[in-house]
Amino acid sequence: MEEKKYEELKLSNQICFPLYACSREIIKMYKPYLDRLDLTYTQYIAMIVLWERRQVNVKELGECLYLDSGTLTPLLKKMEQKGLVTRARSEKDERNLIVRVTAKGLKMRDEAVSIPEQIASCAPLDKGDAATLYRLLYKILETTKE
Repeated sequence: MEEKKYEELKLSNQICFPLYACSREIIKMYKPYLDRLDLTYTQYIAMIVLWERRQVNVKELGECLYLDSGTLTPLLKKMEQKGLVTRARSEKDERNLIVRVTAKGLKMRDEAVSIPEQIASCAPLDKGDAATLYRLLYKILETTKE
């Protein structure tokens, strides 16, 4: 009877564990593709935002990626050293740091364009299951933001 008290502590009852383990495994799948670009996964997702928007302030980038400035600052410094982005204070409001993708960073998009398809072939989900999973994960993310 005493063991029933600890039922919720079983690994098989933790929704966070398969999310964590799956995230780690998927990021591992990206590694060989990103190594060719000399990017970490976090740099890659930052570049995805910059390829789409061309420029963004650090706060907005953090909101898009669910990352804090303590994580973004060293990440963006490394990306700037690689010549992929520039960082500059906004002329309108010096409190805002604007990140812009460089020509070199934009060119990298051509090398990265096949990565999503290559990764999708590694995950055994049909489009419907993938869409459901995507929706559910964002539902969780939205509740953790509050």
